[in-house]
Amino acid sequence: MSKPAGGGRRGKAGPIDFERVRAAALALPGVEDGTSYGTPALKVRGKLLVRLKEDGESFVLIVDFDTRDILMKADPETFYITDHYRGYRAVLVRFATLAPEDLPGLLEQAWRQVAPKRLVAAFSADRDG
Repeated sequence: MSKPAGGGRRGKAGPIDFERVRAAALALPGVEDGTSYGTPALKVRGKLLVRLKEDGESFVLIVDFDTRDILMKADPETFYITDHYRGYRAVLVRFATLAPEDLPGLLEQAWRQVAPKRLVAAFSADRDG
């Protein structure tokens, strides 16, 4: 997660929005559209993976506590939590500061934590084989 010169995080691919998050997530096996707390969401076999935060400027990504701590320490401008999320396995991600090249890997890492083990194993086998 490196910042390009000039201070901005936006790469050549343009700014991140929920449609880009959606497209990247739907490329992963078993991901489907849904809703959560009245906002657009993406789920894996019914389990929440990511959803649009009500402010429209961030999204909620399901990650374990260790991953959340690492992300927030590495890039607090992009990854944060509010008091509401302190006890949940989730991190908030600001669209404006997320580097576009980081999105696919970030989603895949979260997907591997949410998806059923058999689905992850099949996906890994397909990529490796």
